[in-house]
Amino acid sequence: MSEQSRGTGRIRGTGSRRRKPTRRHRAKVIAAWTVAGVVVVGGAGLGYAYMALDGNLSSIDIDAKLGTDRPDDVDDGSQDILVLGSDSRSGDNGKYGQDEGAARSDTAMVVHVDKGHKSASVVSIPRDTLIERPACESDTTGDRVPAEHRAMFNTAYEVGGPACAVKTVESMSGIRMDHYLEVDFTGFKKLIDELGGVEITTKTAIDDSKSHLDLEPGTHTLNGEESLGLVRTRKSVGDGSDLGRIQLQQAFIKALMDQTKSVGVFSSPKKLYGLADAATKAVTTDSGLGSVKKLTGFASGLKGLGADNVHMVTLPVEYDPADPNRVLPQEKAGRQVWAALRNDRPIPASATEKSAGDKGDADKVVE
Repeated sequence: MSEQSRGTGRIRGTGSRRRKPTRRHRAKVIAAWTVAGVVVVGGAGLGYAYMALDGNLSSIDIDAKLGTDRPDDVDDGSQDILVLGSDSRSGDNGKYGQDEGAARSDTAMVVHVDKGHKSASVVSIPRDTLIERPACESDTTGDRVPAEHRAMFNTAYEVGGPACAVKTVESMSGIRMDHYLEVDFTGFKKLIDELGGVEITTKTAIDDSKSHLDLEPGTHTLNGEESLGLVRTRKSVGDGSDLGRIQLQQAFIKALMDQTKSVGVFSSPKKLYGLADAATKAVTTDSGLGSVKKLTGFASGLKGLGADNVHMVTLPVEYDPADPNRVLPQEKAGRQVWAALRNDRPIPASATEKSAGDKGDADKVVE
């Protein structure tokens, strides 16, 4: 039975999903350089903390799991990172709902940092996009999971974990992912609270019973819980679909990047350590970033990036004529997006101008 016929995940949010309990604790995500940036621990001044922080990190050897059947590794100085979160509600995340099946990737972004590390492009992939999912290996049983036609994108993580998600993105894009990064609900909240909150200005009221967020129009400093509510909100945006929620997440990421740069973390070792501790507990990485030293080196190369030189888009999609709760990639436009990243060029505006993903109307809700 296909994932579509089983009724998994809905674009318009008008149904429920059945899931079994799961051991994963991964959920919502913020951009890779934002998380990594707050892990830069100031060199020798906090060198004593490296061992403790290393113990916080979880990592996965993606290269060993995927082998050599991957796109070429282009060594031109650019970086491509798959940033992922899952919709697990296990453990401390249980207050946000109950698991009714294996965890799925609730949020996915491909982050391309240009070879000069002066600008970046971010492509959000809607979780309900119907794609050709490649054959994968189950990360729980080790069994081979066959390829599937018209599988929802977020099932790749469900059936094969992070490695299958990476393999699926590489199959879609033809781009080798240099790194993988995943963040969970609880870690996300603690990180925001350590930062002192994130300032967001709402143009209209947000009242979303699912995300438990209730904000009047105006400027707000959101704490961790409220920030999590914002990036989970969709009922108050556009048609209530996941496409509008993606736009809210992108707006929040830019605000978070600005907030991270404005906090004087290097003037306070205590605050700096608190941020680094929260960030390293929040993330799961590929083995290439699986230590504080590696993560620090990666983050150091991204410190020059700011919200103004990060271009965020949603993968060009259209509603599936057979099921309005699913979307299909716009093949020609999608090829333009992936080609731009492969060739280290800006994504052309023409690639997304006819996409349903540009109709989420988040810009009418959040500045």
